[in-house]
Amino acid sequence: MRTDTDRLMVLRSPLLPLPHAFTTRAGGVSTGAYGAPAGGGGLNLDDREDDPGLVAENRRRLAGALGFDEERVARLNQVHGTQVCEARAGVQDGDALVTTEPGLLLAVGTADCYPVLLADEAAGVIGAAHAGWRGTLGRIAARTVEAMVERGARPEQIRAAVGPGICGERYPVGADVARGFREAGLGDFVLEKGGASHLDLAEANRAVLLTAGLLSGHIWVSGRCSTEAEFYSYRRDGGRTGRMWAVIGLPGEKGGAA
Repeated sequence: MRTDTDRLMVLRSPLLPLPHAFTTRAGGVSTGAYGAPAGGGGLNLDDREDDPGLVAENRRRLAGALGFDEERVARLNQVHGTQVCEARAGVQDGDALVTTEPGLLLAVGTADCYPVLLADEAAGVIGAAHAGWRGTLGRIAARTVEAMVERGARPEQIRAAVGPGICGERYPVGADVARGFREAGLGDFVLEKGGASHLDLAEANRAVLLTAGLLSGHIWVSGRCSTEAEFYSYRRDGGRTGRMWAVIGLPGEKGGAA
């Protein structure tokens, strides 16, 4: 693992000035298919198939490590679309969250799709987006920036971090998907390899953020592939796997600490 990890094995971006994390598999209590790759408990944060009690403990550990109350987490029933929601504690339908509320921890779940965390610290506005191929094609990251600007953020002040997701060489797609990216002006991120089309979603999301007005030096991409053993991967594991979370919050007296 890289050096930007701690005991819970979370990744952090050097660009984001606020409490945030991209989780890996290590540091939790889940077992079996949801455990850590080298043994021990896994930090699975999805309770649809795993033991809900173990997942609740994993969520408590993650929120607590960042100084937040586990009851003050805003998360999504992700639908692989482009809807941006005003965050509130609990679960909403959509694929991105924005808020100006201190003490609220935003969370998006991934297991091959890309998480994007955004912050304008000066304006006190944050966002989190879930970008699979549909969300990337629909420019969900740019829509999140637009929603942040509506709440007082400025694109040139926003800093963004694109977390681990499936890398281009491991992500073949059908001809229809590849054609859709080309027609949407994202053809530079369709890679041809071994007679198949692949998508580089990490760089596609970087490009989307640039067109939304972010400065190049304010965008960080982890460079990590979710098919590495340290992460949960839907494709690698044949559909039975856990989920990582990407989280970010504004510190506040009633939920978050600096």
